[in-house]
Amino acid sequence: MSRSAVSIFVFGIYLAILGVLLVAIPNVLLGLMRIPPSHEVWIRLAGMLLLILAFFYIQAARNNLAIFFRWTIYTRLSALFFVLASVFSGLIGPIIVLFWLCDFADAMWTGLALRSERQS
Repeated sequence: MSRSAVSIFVFGIYLAILGVLLVAIPNVLLGLMRIPPSHEVWIRLAGMLLLILAFFYIQAARNNLAIFFRWTIYTRLSALFFVLASVFSGLIGPIIVLFWLCDFADAMWTGLALRSERQS
């Protein structure tokens, strides 16, 4: 597996873990983010969507789909700015930024790995 594929694979595992938590025990994860508990179905549906995304990331990594890796950099970096805007507007608490910093760090890892692989 290339270095960029490893970064995508790791991110896929991260998404899978979050997805399982949201499907199985959503209020534990919500509590960590200081979001009030929810007994509505939307949180489990969000977990299902994370599991679907995790599948795509893991399969893309296993098949070394570099074009997919590049696409994810743009979406993962833009997500951080959306979350920051939500925090600054008071819609969500700042603790949630920690989760998106993981996304940001992995997107940077992917980008640097892709650049390194292009130069080799």
